[in-house]
Amino acid sequence: MLSSVPRPPASSSGSLWRNLLTYGLIAGFAIWCVVGFHHDLSKISLAPLVAGWPAIVMAAALSLLNYALRVVRWQLYLSRLGHSLPWRFVSLTFMSGFAFTLSPGKLGEMVRARYYQPLGIPVSGLMAGFFVERLLDLLAMILLAVAVLAELQAYRQALWVAVGLVVGLMATLALVPWPKVAESMAGHPRAGSRLFNVAQSAVAMLGSARLFLKPGILVMGLSLGLVAWGAEAIGLKLVGDVISTAPLSLSSAMGIYAIAIIVGALSFLPGGLGSTEAVMASLLYAHGYQLPEAILLTLVCRLLTLWLAVLIGWCCVWALRGQR
Repeated sequence: MLSSVPRPPASSSGSLWRNLLTYGLIAGFAIWCVVGFHHDLSKISLAPLVAGWPAIVMAAALSLLNYALRVVRWQLYLSRLGHSLPWRFVSLTFMSGFAFTLSPGKLGEMVRARYYQPLGIPVSGLMAGFFVERLLDLLAMILLAVAVLAELQAYRQALWVAVGLVVGLMATLALVPWPKVAESMAGHPRAGSRLFNVAQSAVAMLGSARLFLKPGILVMGLSLGLVAWGAEAIGLKLVGDVISTAPLSLSSAMGIYAIAIIVGALSFLPGGLGSTEAVMASLLYAHGYQLPEAILLTLVCRLLTLWLAVLIGWCCVWALRGQR
């Protein structure tokens, strides 16, 4: 029952300082951008955004669709773990992780696990679901980027690194006998030490990940990811058509968005900050956008995807804290 879920523990002082450091770095990065690009920023006109506000609203709606489809996938994973929970609770807990998406590899999103532990859902299963979710998101981005592979010569190396990472992880999950590894580790002389416990948790997570790699749920998860991330790429095209007269095809918008997110993920920076924006702006510039237009479109896109998610995440955290 939803009412049986206790309030999550208050954040420690260490977590507070980590949050302050993260947002301090973000503020510093923003100031650096303003100083470094003040000449181009001064040429930015917001008039096209005002005139084309319906496209902005539609792009925001597509971002919300992205979140909704990923909630559906998370509910599917919870069902595979043997737990059928109310949609409202699943939606709030899943999106609460967005509040901590500004973490390397988005690992902070695993904070949602604290809401499920009182319900008896093992952390290893939740971590496995999160791991496969990230893996399928990366695979979806690779497939979207392939749409304009010929135009992405400078970023082919990053794309191949992502492909190698996905293939390697998939092969590792499928071929390694994780239950036997866990069994052998249980009888190891060093079992019980802190580092060994971390290794055992990782092995349990990787073993549980196989639950989500069966053909049916794997195809469903990947399909939902493709539609979800493709929706945000469509939003990039809609806003781009308002900001500039430079032609931007749907396939180009998907490729630009996907490769920018892939590079941001591989950079392991919080939320891909800096790397994602730099790649997206440079690709838009290569597609005929003036630099001020490319910067404006990049900022609007990130506002409607990354920062909208962070805002919704904190709203969900607040809503869950009110549950008793």
